[in-house]
Amino acid sequence: MRRYVVGRLLLMIPTLVGVAILTFVIMRAVPGDIVALQYAGSTVPQSVIDEQRHILGLDKPMWNQFTDWMGQIAHGDLGQSLWTGHPVVEEIQIRLPLSIELAILATLFAVAIAVPLGVVAAVRQDSWVDYVIRVFSIGGLSMPSFWIGLLMVLFTITVFNWAPPLIFTPITEDPAANLAGLILPAIAVGYRYSAVSMRMTRSTVLEVLREDYVRTARAKGVRESVVVMRHALRNALLPVVTVISLEFAFLIGGLVVTEQVFNLNGIGKLLVDAVAHRDYTMIQSLVLLLAAVFVLVNFAVDMVYMFLDPRIRYA
Repeated sequence: MRRYVVGRLLLMIPTLVGVAILTFVIMRAVPGDIVALQYAGSTVPQSVIDEQRHILGLDKPMWNQFTDWMGQIAHGDLGQSLWTGHPVVEEIQIRLPLSIELAILATLFAVAIAVPLGVVAAVRQDSWVDYVIRVFSIGGLSMPSFWIGLLMVLFTITVFNWAPPLIFTPITEDPAANLAGLILPAIAVGYRYSAVSMRMTRSTVLEVLREDYVRTARAKGVRESVVVMRHALRNALLPVVTVISLEFAFLIGGLVVTEQVFNLNGIGKLLVDAVAHRDYTMIQSLVLLLAAVFVLVNFAVDMVYMFLDPRIRYA
């Protein structure tokens, strides 16, 4: 067990290095840079542009720029934003708590409705309850979360004469104001998120309910609730946990449009702005951060597998 955990942790290093190399090369392959963008349409002499590129280190060979950047990362320094001039760490620290909190709230909401409804749909297969739940899940898959968010905002304004606050308040300052600003985006994102998990839960529970050991438990007179919850659901949760974990990792940086709708300045919006400004340092750091989130979430899921299924043993 210990050998497996250490091996997985060490495997993260080449994975993240590969992501860093790929991101670095792709960004340099895109025509233009931040200096060309800043002076686009102006009559600034070429010498001024060359001087600015020299100040930012963009005139160095590509391999030299990459080694400098990796050296900074090795010392815990992500560098400075080429666009704002502020440290990248500070820019991320401002926005990361918002994205993490929104992802956690959306995940909790999604799991709270996806797993119970998925189990009920499987147990009541082909009944009217099953059809209603399936229509509910198809609606979540069909409608984008930002559009659901817009409808929710219009509904609360029209019916309750209330709109979510335009300024984000950290939870440490005012929990009530913080929840008021994040509850609608969390529900909008969580509904879309829950639809995928709900359908996965229904499919896996149906598959497990047809197994021989479930029929044996029923033949022995075990209560149906015990059969479903203790025997069927636990063995059906492995693919569901995988879907939930991957969706959670995606939510950290993949809610660009939803953040725009609710005026939330999160990691997704920061990444889009960095791409628009050709802010190489910011883009590379954010992509590396998101890759690290995916890697760590996958590692945590592997650990959860062993808890859910004692038959799993890693050599």
